[in-house]
Amino acid sequence: MPTYVLVLVLVAALAHAAWNVLAKTAAGGAAFVWLFSAAAAVLWAPAAAVALVVAPGSFGLEGLGFVVGSGALHAVYFLLLQRGYREGDLSLVYPLARGTGPLLSTLAAIVIFSERPSALALAGGAIIVAAVLSLAGAGRGERVADRGTGRRRAVGFALCTGVAIASYTLWDKRAVGPLGLSPIVYYWGTNLAETALLSALVAHRRAEVARVWRAHRTQALGVAVLSPLAYILVLFALANAPVSYVAPARELSILVGAVAGTTVLAEGHRRRRLTAAAAIFAGIVALAIG
Repeated sequence: MPTYVLVLVLVAALAHAAWNVLAKTAAGGAAFVWLFSAAAAVLWAPAAAVALVVAPGSFGLEGLGFVVGSGALHAVYFLLLQRGYREGDLSLVYPLARGTGPLLSTLAAIVIFSERPSALALAGGAIIVAAVLSLAGAGRGERVADRGTGRRRAVGFALCTGVAIASYTLWDKRAVGPLGLSPIVYYWGTNLAETALLSALVAHRRAEVARVWRAHRTQALGVAVLSPLAYILVLFALANAPVSYVAPARELSILVGAVAGTTVLAEGHRRRRLTAAAAIFAGIVALAIG
């Protein structure tokens, strides 16, 4: 993986972990997702306008179809993730979702795009996935409540979120890769499509939207800035490197998320979860060298 691509992915990972902490503290549903999606469409419109003038890329009916499809996949992803955060800890849901996504997308990239990562890169990806999944496992001293129905629901939503991550990663790889769409224009369009689709879910819930805005406007605006920033950087990386390298490398965000979950949010199990997170960093180094 080229050094500049790795830098893009690492900055994206930091931004990604930060917005997930904000989303967890809000623990909202469709109303919160719609709020930060709509805010992002407004806040990122100037950047999209500049990109349209400077580097619009190719865009036609096929590109429009990819934008709408990506908007739908991202809407499902955000809704599943928020539901997972309502059911369980950040340090449970986030690692499991982020671990399932690259596992599936890397395997699919090898099959669909015929990518052939090096043995060292594959080993790095395997280390990352194994460490991420270990973070979600129950260790000694796990609270009894964590083993109950709520924890099982959280794990279920996290796994479904991982499937959504793999789906939009592969979908968007084709859009910014073979189709040559501008990452900034593409994701802004995706965000706009996502907002339009979610509008149908919240159109009759204006009072709830207003209440969530009053209670969590800071988190909504923070996610509106950081979430697109993180993914636009990833799209630039996907346009210049194989999915099987980019997808696992994004998981440095797990290191930040594990620290935030066990310190800022006081979710416990610090030693076990930080040890697993450190293994993820080792996997990142293997990917970079490979």
